[in-house]
Amino acid sequence: MAQSPSIDIADISPMAWRLLRTAAGYDQRAVERELEDVIQAHISMLESDRRGLSRSRREALFELYASELTDEQIRAIVDAF
Repeated sequence: MAQSPSIDIADISPMAWRLLRTAAGYDQRAVERELEDVIQAHISMLESDRRGLSRSRREALFELYASELTDEQIRAIVDAF
């Protein structure tokens, strides 16, 4: 699934990142196995708002999660959280 043009990944909250990951069916270790440049600590920092990731890493995460979710699911999570 392509990134929804109406969602700016810079505006996704830490809680929404966690919910997107969970809704897409990934735990932190699974993401680490799927994305070469992302490790579990990166995900933990992003989801706890302790540190941001580079735009390219956030885009890769978003694309991974979006491949498992519908636009409506993504929109509902991002808008609500």
